[in-house]
Amino acid sequence: MSSQQMPPWLQEQLGKLQQSQQNLQSTLAQKQQVELEQNEYEKALEELKKASDDEQVFKHAGSILIKSTKNDLIAEIEEKKELAKTKLTVLTKQEERIKESLQEQEKKIQEMVKSSANTADPSQPKTDQPK
Repeated sequence: MSSQQMPPWLQEQLGKLQQSQQNLQSTLAQKQQVELEQNEYEKALEELKKASDDEQVFKHAGSILIKSTKNDLIAEIEEKKELAKTKLTVLTKQEERIKESLQEQEKKIQEMVKSSANTADPSQPKTDQPK
């Protein structure tokens, strides 16, 4: 069925479905990025905790390194890690809502297509009646 033959209501529903699928892909990409950040924070914390208290430590500030204290860096990274955890929770809930919405949209489209197939289209000639 080409888009010219597709009823406008079906085109609209398919457009909404496609938008929801794009939203899901975007959410999954964001979620993956936050998970990567979380892993980086975890590795950085492990390395910092291995360092002795009198060792020099540095942090990134744009394209330069700045001297810092071990405890300050640990606190900063733990805060970032906690923020990433919160973002991950939000993105996971958003992903679940979008998936539920997709299922509902797909079901709605299937029902609409099925019901329209069961009703005769007045613009189409009836083939079961004699002329």
